[in-house]
Amino acid sequence: MSVDVVIVGAGIVGLATAAALLDQAPDLRLQVLEKEDGPARHQTGRNSGVIHAGLYYKPGGLKARYCAEGVRRTIDFCARHDVAYEQCGKLVVASDTGELGPLADIEARATANGIPIRRVAAEEITEMEPKVVGAGALFSPRTGIVDYVGMCDALMRDLRGRGVAFQFDAPLRSARETADGVVVATDDAEIGAKGLVGCAGLAADRVAAFFGLADDFRIIPFRGEYHRLADRFTHYTQRLIYPVPDPRFPFLGVHLTKMIGGFTTVGPNAVLSLGRENYDRNRPIGGDLAGTLGFPGFWRLAAARWRSGLHEMAGSLSKRVYVERCRKYCPELEVADLRPYPTGIRAQAVMRDGRLVDDFLIKSSPRSLHVCNAPSPAATAAFPIGDAIAAQIVKRLGDRLGPRMRA
Repeated sequence: MSVDVVIVGAGIVGLATAAALLDQAPDLRLQVLEKEDGPARHQTGRNSGVIHAGLYYKPGGLKARYCAEGVRRTIDFCARHDVAYEQCGKLVVASDTGELGPLADIEARATANGIPIRRVAAEEITEMEPKVVGAGALFSPRTGIVDYVGMCDALMRDLRGRGVAFQFDAPLRSARETADGVVVATDDAEIGAKGLVGCAGLAADRVAAFFGLADDFRIIPFRGEYHRLADRFTHYTQRLIYPVPDPRFPFLGVHLTKMIGGFTTVGPNAVLSLGRENYDRNRPIGGDLAGTLGFPGFWRLAAARWRSGLHEMAGSLSKRVYVERCRKYCPELEVADLRPYPTGIRAQAVMRDGRLVDDFLIKSSPRSLHVCNAPSPAATAAFPIGDAIAAQIVKRLGDRLGPRMRA
């Protein structure tokens, strides 16, 4: 089989990249490879379903640039394709006066990124959300919720109608560059292409390694454990309720999220996962755990962040600890209110020196390009990320692809 571009991964970033490639070169022959039996089976389908406005991100970074545009593009796509969404807004709540300083830092970043934001006094919090308490808050009107799986289903229908080939249950077994392009192999086929885009999420480093691009980083998986709240919390808040995040760790903390289905979830925490797909329980997976423990960057990260790790582990092992952290801004919550809900696993790139990669990370070889770190807000920013990737592929492979790229 021969195509123009192979895309590895059918999460929202991979599908948005396929759409962007066709927007820029409508006659391209694209093949999407996915190891699961359908799209959005991992990070895309197991996150909190939030449309992030872009409050927290370093001004000028890729997250800040792509997230702001991604909000508009996401809402526009959902409106055109009848995908459920709601721009309900969110409150970032300081539980005590000691968090007002970090709250002001978030406000400054949001302002620098051009994101609408408003300071909320303590008494106004209860006016907006009678069940929520705090010393102060920020209100983000652009934040929303969406059905990301529904978005992927709509994207896939559109892409199939535009001639994109999909191969599911097709884990990538090997890949190599040649003088003319790349050759990849699954269990059932060998495919030749002019170029390849890796959007493999939890396997991003493994796909990049085929092209010699993963020596300096490793994907370290973190479990995000969620709970669905009891029915009495349905319509408990009108907005999303977030804590002030711990600046020592690149996670936003345990928050209340009203969901498209009408219920409310609380979560996630961020616990080291002993396997890359440990959704049911955190059991050791030999190859995954060996890959984590054998990477020097993990031990450097652990040495620098062990206090944060113990903090997250305590909340994972004890529902009471988990609930007490939420009760700072949601005092009515009880342990008995927690119901099971699917776990997510974040694919976090860690560098060999122990640094957590805090932005999107894209690496390339002569005939391939790889999204090596795409944590939140990647789902919100998927369309701008796809545009950027497609533009690089078009520029890199234009001459080899011939007149179809210049149409």
